[in-house]
Amino acid sequence: MPENTAPPTPVVPQLIVGLGNPGAKYDRTRHNVGFMLVDQLAKSWQIPLSDNKKFQAVFGEGIGAHRGKIRLLKPQTFMNLSGQSIRALTDWYKLPPESVLVIYDEMDLPLGKLRLRLSGSAGGHNGMKSAIAHLGTQNFPRLRLGIGKPRSTAVEDKDTVSHVLGQFAKSEAEILAGVLNLAQDAVSMSLKQGIEKAMSLYNNRSFPETD
Repeated sequence: MPENTAPPTPVVPQLIVGLGNPGAKYDRTRHNVGFMLVDQLAKSWQIPLSDNKKFQAVFGEGIGAHRGKIRLLKPQTFMNLSGQSIRALTDWYKLPPESVLVIYDEMDLPLGKLRLRLSGSAGGHNGMKSAIAHLGTQNFPRLRLGIGKPRSTAVEDKDTVSHVLGQFAKSEAEILAGVLNLAQDAVSMSLKQGIEKAMSLYNNRSFPETD
C-alpha cells in the first residue's frame, strides 16, 4: 500500500519586513512602498511601531489578521543595508528565513500589480541583495509591488534613480491606494492559510481589476 503522505505545511510569515529608506526626504517615494504597506498593516491591526536600536529599525509586534502573533519591521539602515536589520531580528527571535516576508518595490511590474513568491533572486534590487546576503539564502517569501518603469524609452541609471526615489504622481494616488489594499488582503491571506494559497488567489489580481 502507498504510504500516506501528509500535505506540506503552509508557509506562514512570522515577520513582515517593508523595505525603504528612512527620513522625510524619502517618505512616500516609489522605493518606499514596502514602508507604506507595513504602516498600513500596523494601523489596520492596531500594532504600535517604535524605534528599536537593537534592530536598527522601526519595529512592532502584536496580533495579525490570523489572530496570532506577528512582527513588523521597517529597517532604518538605508536600502542597501536592509539585511543587517533583518538578520539582527531573526537572530534575536531565532526565526527561520522562510518565516520572513519581505515587501518591496518592483520596476518590472506596472503600478497596480503585485507578485508573491516563496523564493528567488534579488533581481537587481539592492535591498533584496542585502537581505539575501545576511539571511544566507534566497528561500524566503517576498511580495513585490509594481511601481512601473520611467517613461523615458532610453532609460539610463540616473532616470532609474530619479524614478524610484520620486514621489507618486497625484494621478497615481487612487491606484496606489487600491493596490495597497489588495496587498494587505494578500498578506492577511498568507497569515491565515499560507503564502501558497495567497499566491494562487492574488498573483493574477490587479487594481483596477482587468479581465
